Amino acid sequence: MLQTQSIVIITDNSGAKIGRIFKVLGGSKRRYAQIGDLVVLSVQKAEPRKSIKKKDVVVGVVVRQKKAFRRKDGSYIRFDENSVVIVNKESKEPVANRVFGPVPRELSEMGYQKISGMAPEVI
Repeated sequence: MLQTQSIVIITDNSGAKIGRIFKVLGGSKRRYAQIGDLVVLSVQKAEPRKSIKKKDVVVGVVVRQKKAFRRKDGSYIRFDENSVVIVNKESKEPVANRVFGPVPRELSEMGYQKISGMAPEVI
């Protein structure tokens, strides 16, 4: 359950490390984002000499959240951190070519098969 001003870890090799959400996409009054939702964020910390710099405005998809996420079978899944993968705004394809850490299998059902394929573990 991420909202405006939430700090998230960017879990790909695009160069960005930490970001701050400033808009949840999907409606004018949309307040919270969860796994699989698109968010607009500002890069707060980035690695030097990479494609994405500090203060860049990017679009990302939420891949992990601390709040428990309910699955269709009734079970819950939660992670230790709030995490985002940066995607291209038009095509919804990831900008980077690696994803670090586990991702839930619901992402591939939501249309992000490429992110699920790049992840080292799908839970």
